[in-house]
Amino acid sequence: MKKQVILLTDAETAPAIELHESLRSAGITILVHDLEESRALEEVCVEDSLPTLAVLFEIPAHSNLQDLGVVVSRAKELWPRLSVVACRRESTRGNTPNNRALKELGFRAVADSPQQLPALLRQVEDVVGTGELKLPEGFKAAPDSRSLSLPKSLRSQHLRGSFALLTSLHLASDQKEAGLAALAGVARLVPADRWSVFLVTQSGPDAVKLDPLVGRTFAPAGALLFDEEWQRELLTEVEPPVEPASKVAHEAAARIETIRRVKSGQRLVALPLVSGERVLGVLEGTRTQSSTRAFSRAEMDLLGSLAIPIAAALANSVRIAEAERLSLTDDLTRLRNARYLRQFLVNEIKRARRYRSSVAALFLDLDDFKRINDLHGHLAGSHALMEVAALILPSVRDTDCVVRYGGDEFVLILTETGLDQAVQVAERIRAKIESYRFTGGRRLKFSLTASFGIAVFPTHALSPQQLISSADRAMYQAKAANKNCVRVSSNIDSATKDEHPAQALVEPTQFQRIPGEKLIS
Repeated sequence: MKKQVILLTDAETAPAIELHESLRSAGITILVHDLEESRALEEVCVEDSLPTLAVLFEIPAHSNLQDLGVVVSRAKELWPRLSVVACRRESTRGNTPNNRALKELGFRAVADSPQQLPALLRQVEDVVGTGELKLPEGFKAAPDSRSLSLPKSLRSQHLRGSFALLTSLHLASDQKEAGLAALAGVARLVPADRWSVFLVTQSGPDAVKLDPLVGRTFAPAGALLFDEEWQRELLTEVEPPVEPASKVAHEAAARIETIRRVKSGQRLVALPLVSGERVLGVLEGTRTQSSTRAFSRAEMDLLGSLAIPIAAALANSVRIAEAERLSLTDDLTRLRNARYLRQFLVNEIKRARRYRSSVAALFLDLDDFKRINDLHGHLAGSHALMEVAALILPSVRDTDCVVRYGGDEFVLILTETGLDQAVQVAERIRAKIESYRFTGGRRLKFSLTASFGIAVFPTHALSPQQLISSADRAMYQAKAANKNCVRVSSNIDSATKDEHPAQALVEPTQFQRIPGEKLIS
């Protein structure tokens, strides 16, 4: 049966003849799609009724990671269900990014030459493209009502313990907390020498592996109780399991069923943690064969009932973390947003007051940005904002904060930074923006400049709000000074500024506190 791929093309670079010949010889049809086109080829794929293997992009020589990232994002936007595959030309193999960098950008697989493509596409076709271990067809994603209930033969102390475990799982805010709660509770209900939780991840185009989340070894002497010690365990930091997941755990994840084995003097049990239509991980228990009995039927029934809420807690914690991340992230540039800025700045001002350090705020506004939207359209303007974000991020430290404040305005918070350093950072970013040629995502070539305002705590402001306001006013001073420059919040008179222009950037006067104003920390 014939199949097809979608080949993304660039008007400046024609696909290699070897690529067409290699795919044609393997019976694979090529659908060409120009990167400038906004419409996907879904309709064509349906009409041809041929299975589509992947979206293919041939990497041109001297490609940079920023442009390749745009290609991957565009492909996933148009065809979210398809894998994106990269291919190098033999003549440009040494002038393109390495495989690791390409996969980090989002390419599912990389062919070093067109001749490798047919075999590589077959591998991609055989593996789920989302990197998630999916349930097979016919598997009931939702368990029946009986599996949601605890076993009828459960003793009273185990019943109370099960409810305590479920409560702790409900309160978990991330996957590690959920894993810790699961280990602390399960070890008291079903004793074992060791309990571990592993997460299912995709490690490559044809392999699924188990990554350790949490693990703990429990003392064999005495039964564990749901007492104050259990509550302390919920707050104790636990290192990931040192030992890798056993073959029993891998078998449980692959077969999506509970597995019991006796191996190398140990009794092993592994339960898949299934939520919705995904296998999230594996709960693994180990008992020493010589010192303890095998896992009983009643214990297996209890573990089977507990695996459902444990998996749900792992899934919910991911949703909570993702919702929190999205609420603090700008959708377009993936930078932080104004809500995050408020939280970050309050904490940094408190720290600066305590340790008598400085915090610098840089307010950046693009000059005449409306002209870009009017000439090239809002899509090009939005892409230009993404390019600006990519220029800013490498110019600051990991401990600093870069925020899209709104529209074409950006705010940078530089921790433990004085005025001289802040001016150097602002000037470096200003020069990078001025010299960069923006594409707007459509191979356009236009220039942009930016005006910068700088304020430093506690030199120019005594609160977070005042710091941003002072930097904003300094930015408008830069706008008034013919734009594309850096200005510092200052009360130096104009005569001194004319005689010593550099002094205006280095020696601002002390901020004057407004009488009766309440400072918010």
